[in-house]
Amino acid sequence: MSIPIETIIDNKILPDFYWREKNGVKILVCKPLEDAGFANGFSTRLGGVSPLPENALNLSGFDFDTAENITENRRRFLQCFDKDYTLATVWQIHGDLIKVVETKQDASETDNKFDAVISNSGETLCGVKTADCVPVLIGDTKTKAFAAIHAGWRGTVASIVPKAIAKMRENYGTKAEDLICAIGPAAVSTYEIGQDVIDAFAENFPDSAHLFTPTREHHACVDLHKANREQLIACGVSDENIYTAPFCTLARTDLFFSYRADRKAFGQTGRLLSVIGKK
Repeated sequence: MSIPIETIIDNKILPDFYWREKNGVKILVCKPLEDAGFANGFSTRLGGVSPLPENALNLSGFDFDTAENITENRRRFLQCFDKDYTLATVWQIHGDLIKVVETKQDASETDNKFDAVISNSGETLCGVKTADCVPVLIGDTKTKAFAAIHAGWRGTVASIVPKAIAKMRENYGTKAEDLICAIGPAAVSTYEIGQDVIDAFAENFPDSAHLFTPTREHHACVDLHKANREQLIACGVSDENIYTAPFCTLARTDLFFSYRADRKAFGQTGRLLSVIGKK
């Protein structure tokens, strides 16, 4: 079941995403990526069996949830896709390393420490886990290679998105001008950081001041959606081929897990999954 999103931002209707629902599970799909031949989806917290506080679709928070709950939640999530995929995820550490997945064995090795996954396998869904950090999905319209990237502030500072594109170029001959990219729900509206983060951005990106909105002394809100979009453009991706989901996880805890908001409310948080593969 497909439901259009009728969200208006700055008086503009954003038609590039739609909701897909199945048996209570609701995922956000980027239509241009799908039209280019890539199955994709950003999960929500709806339609699962985990107690956060109830019926939550926690897809990776093993620190408080049971393996049985997460297995069932993943089964429900994967049923939203029309193909029997093998899910390839990694042990994320807020770094800048990229895993290449070629085989089912590669996909099954989920304890590898990386923060992005790339592949061109027709049986694989590359996935990254978030709960405020930025998920970025990339599809190469020519080679049909694809990537899922976890970009929190540390990954963004470390240029994980440009490094993932470079890895796609190295392994599959990807050209930036052939890419379609979707930037998923993340903490962007009131994501306040301290001077250490401001300094880290300034050290790596001298023109980063425009990414910050000062809030109090030595603190500011940072726009990680904008930061990752600008990195994509700097790599050579066309601005017209970058689609940003109009949702902040901090502001929409009715739809998404938020590390900052949920830990205050419940003392713990679940994890979202953002995935991409060939249709």
